[in-house]
This record gives sequence, structure tokens and C-alpha cells, in this order.
Amino acid sequence: MPQDVQPVLNTLLADYQVLYQKLRNYHWNVRGPMFFELHAKFEELYDEAALRVDEIAERVGTLGGRPISTLAGALEKARLKEDPGQAGPQEMVANLVADYERLNGHLREASRKAEKAGDAGTFNLLEGFADSQEKTVWMLKAYLG
Repeated sequence: MPQDVQPVLNTLLADYQVLYQKLRNYHWNVRGPMFFELHAKFEELYDEAALRVDEIAERVGTLGGRPISTLAGALEKARLKEDPGQAGPQEMVANLVADYERLNGHLREASRKAEKAGDAGTFNLLEGFADSQEKTVWMLKAYLG
């Protein structure tokens, strides 16, 4: 049943909230010769993450659930972790590659659960996110060389 997908969606919502804040952190704190390029890219990525937060939260609501809506709740539930350190530009990008790859695995797993539950709306939403993020991973890896 589609409501069985709500806990999975809330975990993804928490992951995206952590990713969003990590991207803001990197946007604000990147330094060095690639500042302008990475500053703009991190902004593009956090804008995308913010949209995904909203879409997932609305999907939870559509299914009759209540989305995680506090930072404490997101941090408790998320599988992705904040970056409290002072990462350099290369490390920031490498961290994001790892996060997006991990998140893509979670998206594919969640989409399979949605499909099994007969929830085509969630399946389509999550597959679209994962498809798009595969390109993001490719581009970030290309930046790293």
C-alpha cells in the first residue's frame, strides 16, 4: 500500500535536508582558484536539493503522512552526515560524489519499494531524481579528474 512508503520517503526527506545544508556550507565556505566555478555549482545543487525536499515532503502529505519538518528530526533520521570540518574544494566535491552515490542507491531501493506497493507516483518521482543525479555524479567525478 502507498502509505507503507511514507517512512521510506521521510528518511529520504531527512537525507535531502542534510544534503541541502551541506551544499550551503560548501557554497559559503569554498576557497581557492576554483571559487567562482564551485560557488556557482554548489548554489545550483542546493537549489535542486531544496526543490527535492519540497517534492518529497509534499508526496508524504499526498500519501496521508506527516513529513519530517524539523532539523533535529532530519538529523536523527538521515543516513547522510553533515560536514563540520573545513574541507578544501577537492574534498568537498569528493564528499558530494559519495553522498550522491549513496543517495542514488537509497532512491533506487525506495523506488522498488514504491513499485512493489503499487505507488506509481512515488516510483516515478524517485526514479526521476536518481536518473538526474547520475549525471550530477558523472559531472562531479569529471571535475575530480
